[in-house]
Amino acid sequence: MRSVMVQIPNTPTSADVARLAGVSRATVSYVLNNTSAVRISEPTRRRVHEAARELGYVPHAAARSLRAGHSRMVLMPAPAIPVGPLYSAFLNELQQALGRLDYTVVQYGTVGLHADEAARAWAELRPVAVLVPGVELGPRGVENLKRSGARAVVTLGPVRVDGAHALLMDHDAVGHRAGTHLLARGRRRIGVVVPEEPGLEFYSRPRLAGVREALRGTDAAVTELPLAYTEQSAGRLAARWRESELDAVFAYNDEYAMLLMRALQDEGLRVPEDVAVIGADDLMLGRLLRPRLSTVRIDLPSGRDLAELVDRAVRDPGGEPEVRTVLGASVIRRESS
Repeated sequence: MRSVMVQIPNTPTSADVARLAGVSRATVSYVLNNTSAVRISEPTRRRVHEAARELGYVPHAAARSLRAGHSRMVLMPAPAIPVGPLYSAFLNELQQALGRLDYTVVQYGTVGLHADEAARAWAELRPVAVLVPGVELGPRGVENLKRSGARAVVTLGPVRVDGAHALLMDHDAVGHRAGTHLLARGRRRIGVVVPEEPGLEFYSRPRLAGVREALRGTDAAVTELPLAYTEQSAGRLAARWRESELDAVFAYNDEYAMLLMRALQDEGLRVPEDVAVIGADDLMLGRLLRPRLSTVRIDLPSGRDLAELVDRAVRDPGGEPEVRTVLGASVIRRESS
């Protein structure tokens, strides 16, 4: 039997990078670990990075964690609900900002796990920080994560969780702006779309409450409109529209608004003459419709600001949790309303 010898290429080390760049191993470590306590000239930094790229050197995450006393992994549980373009752009900006601060961002799916059970699964990965969208975490889950070594737990959602930093998103304000706008346009029989997709009630219910609050004490009435994100569901709702006598709709967001607006037009209803329509998120597609879609523009926190909050919390894990209300909302009026 013939034997074949396979040569396994040597894995480049920090010593190889140091030799090629003409610096010490300590300098390589300072540069590649983005250490700010030691002053390194910009030309030296460039030589180290160029040498690392040329050799294909990748720092060992476990070794870095041992030296630092903690990992550099920021875990982001994958959202259990549909996310639109606005939130996706925010996540991309956040990941880039964390990367510039030398953190490794990992999105982790825990399908079928919820609240404290999901937190235990996240804790097994020993992240240094966890960013939790929505309401999938309770105080016990925060405690479990901190015991496992997480220095920062940050929630993004409508309510605060004890022990965690919180970016509160005031979705009531989104509905309030939409309701105030429709009322000012002379509409008095206003429908509010409540998506039937699981998980979205954490956002749709506050938006519905915001519309109700905007119309409180007026002669206008609010009708709740359950709607699944399908053409068939939109068609059934549009077919019943005339008998409902509604003259306006806040359609939860731009995607549901576009879906419903097309179904209404297919039924022969004119927008905005018969039905005023407003969405939320200010997506580009809404500007391409005819008539152009009115919307509530939502201002999410900047990814850079959130990344800096994470970094501060990692550096000072014993500090008081920060709580901020971060979601701004303003109406952009176009032809549909």
